[in-house]
Amino acid sequence: MQTEFREQASAGWRRKVFEVVFEADTRAGRAFDITLIWLILLSVLAVFLESRRDMRDVFGRELFVAEWFFTILFSIEYCLRLISVRRPLRYALSFYGLVDLLAILPTYIGLFVPGTHYLLTIRILRLLRIFRILKLTHYISEANVLTTALKASKRKIGVFLVAVLTIVTSVGSLMYVVEGEENGYTDIPTSIYWAIVTITTVGYGDISPQTGLGKFLASILMIMGYGIIAVPTGIVTAELTRAGITPLSTQVCPNCHAESHDLDAVYCKYCGEKL
Repeated sequence: MQTEFREQASAGWRRKVFEVVFEADTRAGRAFDITLIWLILLSVLAVFLESRRDMRDVFGRELFVAEWFFTILFSIEYCLRLISVRRPLRYALSFYGLVDLLAILPTYIGLFVPGTHYLLTIRILRLLRIFRILKLTHYISEANVLTTALKASKRKIGVFLVAVLTIVTSVGSLMYVVEGEENGYTDIPTSIYWAIVTITTVGYGDISPQTGLGKFLASILMIMGYGIIAVPTGIVTAELTRAGITPLSTQVCPNCHAESHDLDAVYCKYCGEKL
């Protein structure tokens, strides 16, 4: 009897924690998430300031303390998220779970590898939760449409990228033969690098053709670049027109941690758990 009572109490406590740290529909959950957003912004600002030598020389100790203060808070929050879900490993391996982990790891790794704490700026990714917190479900819907379009386009884009790699490899190798090492094309990888820079219309200018034939090949590659840039855009745009936008709720499944449920959903559409 006591064991059953303890299990019920534990489940109730975990449920309350889950509602606070995962849900934005309650007053406590919304306050928690808004506070978290401010902490994330302040922690990223502290990293920015610490990267400046003049600020580091004057406020180095304070910024160091602030970094550990935010890291400890985020570590506690991460542990609460793991404790409150039914499948901690599943959450830890999810997108948000990995982002939450990466938001605290650099500080601890910095104890052994100096300089890695600057990677704490990855915490900015945690602001993606702002769409759920502020109930901007139409943005979530549009993001899902974009994701669907990209998934539908991946094969076509894959074929396109293979074609581009074939072109830059062929032209780069040809430029190595035409221009030679004396004109900066010291090897085939360097020539391929030049072809990539040229076809993407970036044009760093660190390597440029000197011969007439080389300039002719470069001109063709530049013109091709304008057309090539438009191809993936057209592919994704075509898929976007086929996708529709459906309003979604901000509910998070307590079992599989899936989001993007319909507004009138009572059960998770992925695992069947009651929302």
